[in-house]
Amino acid sequence: MKTLLKNAREQKGLKTREVAQILGIDQALISKFEKGSRKPTKDQVIKLASLLEIDFETLMVAWLKEKILYEIGQDDFALKAMNLVREEVENSCVAVKNTLSKNLLSILNEIDTLKAKLDQFRQFDSYRIDHALELEYTFESNRIEGNTMTLRETDLVINEGLTISGKSMREHLEVINHHEAIVNIKHLMDKNTTLNDREVLSIHNLILRGINPEDAGRYRRVQVMIKGSSFMPPQPFLVSKEMEDYFIWYETNKNALHPIVLAAELHERLVTIHPFIDGNGRTSRLVMNLILLQNGYVIANIKGDYDSRMQYYNALETAQTKNNKEDFLLFIAQTEKESLERYLEIIGQ
Repeated sequence: MKTLLKNAREQKGLKTREVAQILGIDQALISKFEKGSRKPTKDQVIKLASLLEIDFETLMVAWLKEKILYEIGQDDFALKAMNLVREEVENSCVAVKNTLSKNLLSILNEIDTLKAKLDQFRQFDSYRIDHALELEYTFESNRIEGNTMTLRETDLVINEGLTISGKSMREHLEVINHHEAIVNIKHLMDKNTTLNDREVLSIHNLILRGINPEDAGRYRRVQVMIKGSSFMPPQPFLVSKEMEDYFIWYETNKNALHPIVLAAELHERLVTIHPFIDGNGRTSRLVMNLILLQNGYVIANIKGDYDSRMQYYNALETAQTKNNKEDFLLFIAQTEKESLERYLEIIGQ
């Protein structure tokens, strides 16, 4: 592990002092981590993996191996204990899967079947198809938030650079910004960039660019309320800690959950923290779709018509106020299933 950390830091061109300053860790500790004389905490491992762009699983496995060896040493019962631990870990993974409802598991199985079929016909993917579906996604995601641009007007703004008479400057910027945010998440997908604080702030910065420059790419510093909801987001002084926990949760669960569940959870958790003054919904949906694209799925395009919007909001409200995410997970899974079906239909499969 010590070699991993030192090599990654040097490849990034960072000094131990700079790493310590960015992460808020004492410089002496960074040096000790690299020499192997001190073991970082789990939270520190997560932060180091993100900053130094080390594969989280690789670093975590190395950290756990050293931690286990340090604890058990050469004890005669070590191997027997390790076998028992393995059994318990495997059982806990099964338990996580068993917490999903039969309805959700059924839809996830259908989604996996559709994705397997799509994987066989990836050669039929085309820029034109992707571009058209991304255009629809921009239209629907903005419509959810009250943008009155039609699909055709959205197309004219993005592809023709036209100004639509009777539409506000904000509505034009929302269309342009969302389109560029999609380009950004596809770039992150191609690079296989892990989800972290920097990338979420970057997505949000694109969403509010030119609309609210002071708050674009920054966590809120005031209390907010969600229009039409009884849920009260956390106080502003808690946002940074909530977001830190958000990324820790992601790193801990990204390989344990079905990608659809992971994407939906990240959406719900982010919009529940409501870390921004504005643009929380669009940013949360983009984060969700980044996870889906990284795992080989297609964009889950939540419709902006009244019935779909109300079903979406009600499912979120239930998750936030009743601590019951079933409706929301089902809603996202069903949306992805329909998106996959439509994609296969378009390519003639």
